[in-house]
Amino acid sequence: MTAERCAAQLLCGDRAGSPEEVARRLLAIQAQDPRGARLAIRARSAGLSASDVDSALTRRSMIVTWLNRGTLHLVRAEDYWWLHPLTTGQLRAGNSRRLAQEGVPSQDAERAVAAVRAALAADGPLTRSQLRERVAAAGVRTERQAMVHILALASIRGLIVRGPVAGRDQAFVLTRDWLGAPPPAMGREAALGELARRYLAGHAPAADRDLARWAGIGLRDARLGLARCGAVQRADRLAEMPAKPRRVAAAPPPRLLGAFDPLLLGWASRDAITGPHRRIVTVNGLFRPFALADGRAVATWTINDGEVVLAPFAELDPETRAALDTDAADVTRFLGQ
Repeated sequence: MTAERCAAQLLCGDRAGSPEEVARRLLAIQAQDPRGARLAIRARSAGLSASDVDSALTRRSMIVTWLNRGTLHLVRAEDYWWLHPLTTGQLRAGNSRRLAQEGVPSQDAERAVAAVRAALAADGPLTRSQLRERVAAAGVRTERQAMVHILALASIRGLIVRGPVAGRDQAFVLTRDWLGAPPPAMGREAALGELARRYLAGHAPAADRDLARWAGIGLRDARLGLARCGAVQRADRLAEMPAKPRRVAAAPPPRLLGAFDPLLLGWASRDAITGPHRRIVTVNGLFRPFALADGRAVATWTINDGEVVLAPFAELDPETRAALDTDAADVTRFLGQ
């Protein structure tokens, strides 16, 4: 099962040739850690650099916004239009609650969103710090996490997305200005079917609860989507698309994966990957960069002074260590360290 999932994730077999190709396979890549999202692209592609991801954002073929589970995700621009309304409606109540907790009542939230819209229409793209100044000038509280939830509200409403890279930040833009007029709306049931089909492309085999957890939708909707896309249930009760059997490697080659890598976020349980080291790899809701070998997490890693430093859970055999050292060199090349 792990080998099949790694193949679906482009972690073994042929690798992608562009950031868009990776996003087409995975559909949505968690991106609250910008370096982690870029490293997810690296691990599944060949010959790219972090600047290629930035270029995709600048040329408007990819964007970042709040989607599944109320978390920032990197997606292709063409997938935004149907995925956004499908996965954000359920975020509104939580967003209103968090704004109230941050001292931003509903009337202030409306004034803040209006200020964001006006600023981007006049002077966009603008970074979060630049928008913070405009919202504060409108008399709305922006301290602590208030500004984050104001921007989330505007994103949930479909008014803004994160577009081009601006230095170390990613600037916000008005959705229609950046992506143009939306295509004809997709019906909800059709969108659920597309969601299930695309999810299985990058995550099969998987269960209905895996899809529900990953997308942040109800179990009933997940089951409806799987039925709509024509998924079939295997003897192990996991779903996949009916297709010719794909040759799967015994295990993916050793590879360094970044923070919040999709391999840890795509299913309800990540125990098959982390094993007994779950609390080392995932700490207080943070997903640390880790090394994968034989389909299991074998180390965490960091970059110190431009070099990858491994922290193995146990002694690594020479072949695995050599493979990870080679991949570490590619990480520093990719990041331009």
